[in-house]
Amino acid sequence: MEKLKNKKMVIRVAWATLGSLLFATGVNIIILPLHLYNGTFLGIAQLIRTFLVDYLKIAALGGINLDGIIFWLLNVPLFYMAWKVLGRSFFYLSIYTTTIETLFMTFIPIPNTPIIEDYLTACIIGGLVAGVGTGLILRGGSSGGGQDTLGMVCAKKYPSFSVGKVSIIMNIFVYGICLMVFDIEITVYSLIYATVMAMTCDRVHVQNISLSVMIFTKKDGVEQAVMQEMRRGVTEWEGKGSYTKEESKVFVVMISKYEQNEITRIVHDIDPNAFMIFTEGAKAVGNFEKRLS
Repeated sequence: MEKLKNKKMVIRVAWATLGSLLFATGVNIIILPLHLYNGTFLGIAQLIRTFLVDYLKIAALGGINLDGIIFWLLNVPLFYMAWKVLGRSFFYLSIYTTTIETLFMTFIPIPNTPIIEDYLTACIIGGLVAGVGTGLILRGGSSGGGQDTLGMVCAKKYPSFSVGKVSIIMNIFVYGICLMVFDIEITVYSLIYATVMAMTCDRVHVQNISLSVMIFTKKDGVEQAVMQEMRRGVTEWEGKGSYTKEESKVFVVMISKYEQNEITRIVHDIDPNAFMIFTEGAKAVGNFEKRLS
């Protein structure tokens, strides 16, 4: 059991590290050279950095990017939220991920000239790269801080919420300020980038996708295994084949998409011939627990 826990933690750290690297690469290499702005907490950090550097003339040491450092400081109050609502494991991973993400954003060099000069293309590619990175972080059961932590808390308490939706709501606030301070073209393209990133994040962060599973089997014990190992409720029907007239058991279970491989393994360990139907995007109203890791 201890080895299994350690293996899971190593996998989570790997997801967090890879996701942080992808996110920082998308932002620093593609987005920042065009002077575009992120949304949510990183966007707030960028606005603070702009005020410090452009208006107060405070130069960064060694020319490093201050966005990541300011972003980390803004996250300090949110670490407490992660501890209280999402548990110790998530708390420790969030501190690690926010720190490694800060280091990547601080030290990955920002090109002096854009590598993708077309704004729309850069917004799409940058949004895809950063969105995949954020989604991988969340998929590993961690958080890059800021809106990710808020989104995970909302997804935990309110099934209709997702990290991407929380990001879009916060973007309205950040880009409202950008619209008043900067050129409207910068604001519009920044919004396009943020929307692509949020949508990509929701597709990669499969905890936000619900599946309805129908299991057809003639073996006993399938429902008990699912309930005991996955702690999911199971509805049982009696079925009969129209052609063979043979009776079978039909079970219906609601799961998160990332649990698909687990339930397949459990069922086929008992009945290798079991027939399963997965329906993606099923909407659950009532006592359904959206699990985050």
